[in-house]
Amino acid sequence: MRAFLCAIVGTLAACGSVPLPPADGVRPPAAVPPGDYPPLPPALTQGKSRWRPVRWDELPGFAQDPLHEAWNAWLRSCERPGPTFAALCPEVRLLAIGSADEQRAWMMQRLQPYRLEPLQGPAEGLLTGYYEPMLEASRLPTARYGVPLYRPPATLGGRRPWYSRQEIDTLPEARAALRGREIAYLADPLDALVLQIQGSGRLRITEPDGSQRVVRLAFAGSNDQPYRSVGNWLLQQGALRDASWPGIKAWAAQNPQRVNEMLWSNPRTVFFREESLSELDAAFGPRGAQGVALTPGRSIAVDKDCIPYGTPVWLASSGPVVELQRLVLAQDTGNAIVGVLRADYFTGWGPDAGELAGRLKQPLRLWVLWPK
Repeated sequence: MRAFLCAIVGTLAACGSVPLPPADGVRPPAAVPPGDYPPLPPALTQGKSRWRPVRWDELPGFAQDPLHEAWNAWLRSCERPGPTFAALCPEVRLLAIGSADEQRAWMMQRLQPYRLEPLQGPAEGLLTGYYEPMLEASRLPTARYGVPLYRPPATLGGRRPWYSRQEIDTLPEARAALRGREIAYLADPLDALVLQIQGSGRLRITEPDGSQRVVRLAFAGSNDQPYRSVGNWLLQQGALRDASWPGIKAWAAQNPQRVNEMLWSNPRTVFFREESLSELDAAFGPRGAQGVALTPGRSIAVDKDCIPYGTPVWLASSGPVVELQRLVLAQDTGNAIVGVLRADYFTGWGPDAGELAGRLKQPLRLWVLWPK
């Protein structure tokens, strides 16, 4: 096995011939005569983005990242690789047992980093976060649990767009179309909204016999209505200054008579399918748009017209919420994720992940790592 690693990564220290790069992972430019560096490839254009080639030493924190954490996400991408990365997947799988130095050396040998730039418009990027909520639910409606979550209605494909959120709550024909499609019931309509915005979640469902089990609700369709941020609506109303989810929930608790008005400002709603949650599935997030399970802290949602699914990406973001310099995989997308320097960072599941995702909104730089 070690011999095969040497064959695919000529810079491995284990090979005993060519040393690894220095401990910082990259050769310092001042110590390298210009002629020692091979010429950079030409810039590329992908959709509305420009990919400008750079040296590895431009990637902030490249030498410090514990790459084994990202390798789990890369292995997931190799379950459904695109044509560009399929040829590298056997080596990616083998390097799952390699050290961080070996993984770094292989990346430097096989991949070329490109800094992402917009073709036009502002060069300032934006990083936000999303997560998988974990919520208490009841299989049947009760005095406490009365907010339904639905499977797609049979008429969903025959009417585009389908009924808006307000129409679903108020029109008899919309309610009739959803009768019998209930999966489970939540206690709080804001929790249902969060679940729909995130696109998936985990429910601890109390069954009619009193037993409980944890399941996953996965995205199964939408009403094709436009998404509108309830946080932006509240800001426009002058109702609050903190449009984070904790701020929105605090406003709702103080203004229960206006909660429906706030909810109806977002006409989009999402329908789900219920999935069992095995012990292995529970260690990963839901499946993203690439069709593979998301890895907390190592999966991002991107604009697929700028970054193809399955692409390894170097992400750097500095702000008041978190400092990030790490390898991530482009494995998902979202309606609000548009443009080259735009990404949604998957934080995981549960309340801590929700707190981070709800507050994350800070500058972003991205580099795609593309096969040579």
